[in-house]
Amino acid sequence: MIDISNLSIQFTGENLFEGVNLRISRHDKVALVGSNGTGKSTFLKLLYGIEQPETGSIKKQKGIRIGYLPQDIIAFRGQTLFNEVKTSLPDIRSLDERERLVLENLNDQTISEEDRAEVLEELGEIHLRKDQIDFYSADSRIEKVLMGLGFREKDFFRRTEEFSGGWQMRIQMAKILLSQNDLLLMDEPTNHLDIDTLGWLIDYLQSSDAALLIISHDRHFINCVTNRTIEVFDRQINFYSGNYSQYLVYKEEREKQLLALQKNREKRKKEIEGFVERFRYKASKARQVQSRVKQLEKIETIDLASDEKKIELRFPDPPKSGVVPVEIKNLNHSYGSLDVLKNVNLQIEREDKIAIVGPNGAGKTTLAKIIASKLTATNGTITLGHNTILSYYEQEVADSIDPEYDLIDALEEVNNDLSAGQLRGILGSFLFSGDDVFKKIKVLSGGERSRVALSRLLLTKANLIILDEPTNHLDFSSKAILQEALMNFSGTLIIVSHDIDFLRPIVNKVIEIRDCFVKVFPGDIDYYMLKRQEILEQKTEAVETSSADKTNRKDQKRIEAELRQKKFAATKELRAKLEKCEKEVANLEELKSKLESELSDAKIFTNPQLAKEKNLEYEKTKVELDTTYHLWTELSDKLKGIEKSFDAN
Repeated sequence: MIDISNLSIQFTGENLFEGVNLRISRHDKVALVGSNGTGKSTFLKLLYGIEQPETGSIKKQKGIRIGYLPQDIIAFRGQTLFNEVKTSLPDIRSLDERERLVLENLNDQTISEEDRAEVLEELGEIHLRKDQIDFYSADSRIEKVLMGLGFREKDFFRRTEEFSGGWQMRIQMAKILLSQNDLLLMDEPTNHLDIDTLGWLIDYLQSSDAALLIISHDRHFINCVTNRTIEVFDRQINFYSGNYSQYLVYKEEREKQLLALQKNREKRKKEIEGFVERFRYKASKARQVQSRVKQLEKIETIDLASDEKKIELRFPDPPKSGVVPVEIKNLNHSYGSLDVLKNVNLQIEREDKIAIVGPNGAGKTTLAKIIASKLTATNGTITLGHNTILSYYEQEVADSIDPEYDLIDALEEVNNDLSAGQLRGILGSFLFSGDDVFKKIKVLSGGERSRVALSRLLLTKANLIILDEPTNHLDFSSKAILQEALMNFSGTLIIVSHDIDFLRPIVNKVIEIRDCFVKVFPGDIDYYMLKRQEILEQKTEAVETSSADKTNRKDQKRIEAELRQKKFAATKELRAKLEKCEKEVANLEELKSKLESELSDAKIFTNPQLAKEKNLEYEKTKVELDTTYHLWTELSDKLKGIEKSFDAN
């Protein structure tokens, strides 16, 4: 699908890549890994065409469709959310427009029959194409993706400019997911996702036919969605089979082999150097010495990746807090008329390691800030226990560091018991090396300031640490170092994060915030994920059962209606005859009663001729009444039989 030949590119005068040769095939699901600054994002830009290589070529399959999700947020303006996302389906829009024009032509009264036939043929082609691209399900597909990415139905017709940065990224993600691309290039797609949306995205990408090339420091995410790994190392890009965890196993084995090879070469080098030094001035050995010197020149140096596991950082042992560092009772919080937290009652125990999870906007950061006394709850009480010393990290905390400090100053302010070398070691673990440590805080990017704030956190003597999304600007190495430090921390931790792999070895309790209410899961993040899946399955079953019940009721009503219609059709003529018969019976009974009254009248029975006529009419009426009664009985019995046959069904 994409062939890369002899690719090289420079940045600030140095080569990021040299002589890269690579092929990306149609069904590759690839994680792009490497240390920060090695050129991963640049590589995606090269593939998409934003950047151009210094040398070499990138050959793409003809007609290939590539979707690109940059790390930098794109701002959408001028349309509703739904319409903006719909622009990612160009065939839908063009077919709509073509059909509109064709229908206008058909409604033209002056069009000739020959032209009308051609227009009708084009209309048929449009309808065929609509079927081919699943045109009529487009709106439901858009709705499904938007809901999966955390948007609500009421958001669909909001203007795109009303959404914040993280939601803007989701709009772009929705567009590239719906565009039926052959290859998706995604740079840190999970940075602004909550744990629910992350799960949905994993399922979506696992079922997608598109090839993937993803940069992400979320190990759980890339392990779930990738089956190959590209490593950027030492200006080269190398392909490995397997996901990131499998790649790490291979990498460790490779490092062992290279280390053994390096030791053998060092041993051989020392042997040769010893021979040269011993016989350098002996004329009889001159040729052999020269031969050994040439051998030395041919021994190549082996590049080894830095041994990241050697870096170990620990929090200073904090003083013990009381058994219950934090207790929350009947806490409620709202922003104006918007309720965020309702009736929260929590008891956080000493040495708890807690993850706070939930959808974006559920109130995770709000709860963290209330516990940290950065925000006052609308009502309720929060009590810090005996000897609780609290430290709070959020990305905005970095803005409170004196901008005139250099990085060493920023750390010394927190803890001046460590040497400059120790402070440099801590900064190095958070990606600051060499002269970087003398940079002023004011010249750092937002991500760099956040890393400084995290490094300061490692020097605090707090026994309750609250961290809000601490891994957003960290690579795998820095995350592993912070993770190890938090695992060994002897105090109490509260972490707001969606990074499952980061949380996995740390937390022993999960607090979920959903629909304003808090629920505690007494177990690690895997236990929470299992219980969450069970809850979702139960809801799905309930919805399916409800849907089935509704369908059954609907079908039953339809069947009953059809039976009523059939019953009505089968008895319509009979009922009409019966109704006519009943009217005749009524009329004849009335006439019979009238004739009986007249025959008892002296004026009639004293008049032989008139009496005879009335008697004849009376007898005739009685016969007709008996006949009509008999017919009514037959019709009534027949109607009851038909109705009974329908009722039996």
